[in-house]
Amino acid sequence: MLRALRYTLYAITGIALGGMAFEVATFPSVSALRDQNPATTSMIETRNREARDSGATPKRVQIWMSLEKISPQLQRAVLAGEDTNFATHHGFDYDAIQRAYDQAQKDAEKEARQEGDNDTWMPNMPDFKRGASTISQQLAKNLYLSSQRSFMRKGEEAIITYFMERNLSKRRILELYLNVIEWGDGIYGAEAAAQYYFHKPAVSLNAREAAFLSAMIPNPRTVFNPQINPKRVARRQRIILRGMPNVKMPAGTG
Repeated sequence: MLRALRYTLYAITGIALGGMAFEVATFPSVSALRDQNPATTSMIETRNREARDSGATPKRVQIWMSLEKISPQLQRAVLAGEDTNFATHHGFDYDAIQRAYDQAQKDAEKEARQEGDNDTWMPNMPDFKRGASTISQQLAKNLYLSSQRSFMRKGEEAIITYFMERNLSKRRILELYLNVIEWGDGIYGAEAAAQYYFHKPAVSLNAREAAFLSAMIPNPRTVFNPQINPKRVARRQRIILRGMPNVKMPAGTG
């Protein structure tokens, strides 16, 4: 009986290790991102597929810009809203995001009461934390993975994040992130977002405009769509503005 159990455990372990080895062997080479911009992303392809499935024509407006052509205010606002310890962590920072959520919840409730608004709503914990995702984790998911929530996908995300942090500078990770993230239906990257929402280039965004765009990032199509939920976006914008001066920026960034 014990021998059979032992052999069963060996078999399960062997299958699991074999599966992990296959996944690692077939992972994308993130080192290529040092000097190459991705032609597309998993997120963009998912949105294109969703559009086609609904009978619509896929939309894509994306204008790639180097980091020096993206407002330092936007760089700072995005870190304030998404990953305040980006400059110092190595890809994973769960405790800081928990603290950020707690403080944001308190700020949102306080401001809602001051405005006489019963909507003290903030996104629930999994949505706000994005699975406790840092900018590096979000970029790994955006570039290569599906939005499906599973233990395997989180494992893939962790491995890609690890190699991304080893092979790319913080400056390059932030540059990639700001050029590929979704900012509305068919709107990808900072330059397209700045042109769409403010009719100006991304390099010219001021602090309030930058905080507005950062406020949308968790879900710009529905939850933080300024046309659908303007008060929620404005509330998060104010919270980000207050946090921007305290953000430590990585070397070579805004």
